[in-house]
Amino acid sequence: MADTIELEIVTPERLVVKDRAEEIQIPGRNGYLGILPGHAPLITELAVGEIKYTNAGVSTRLSVAWGFAEVLPDKVTILAEAAELAADIDVPRAEAARDRAQQKLKEGGDSGEYEEATLALSRAEARIAVAKQQ
Repeated sequence: MADTIELEIVTPERLVVKDRAEEIQIPGRNGYLGILPGHAPLITELAVGEIKYTNAGVSTRLSVAWGFAEVLPDKVTILAEAAELAADIDVPRAEAARDRAQQKLKEGGDSGEYEEATLALSRAEARIAVAKQQ
């Protein structure tokens, strides 16, 4: 069995990551998944959260929002609505998005507005957490 697994993270706009990894952690819809080379095949829906992978002992973090992951024994492909490397996250912009979402939640509104604000808050908080851990 190989010591690494191929990792590709793609958004509608671009290829974000094409690398090899010794291990990968991804935010699945029902919790985080740990992926190692030789993992059993699966497809999972992604939640908002952090992807962390390790290659040659160096950890890389990304924020991710929604999408799907296909896991094969030798490759993980992540198709995400949004994904950003920690170094690329604009923290003041993410904090402003968090503040806007919190304000919308305080103001209330119909269930659609509430759900939209909740999702925006989750994404902003994930981006901030990932950026601050780099």
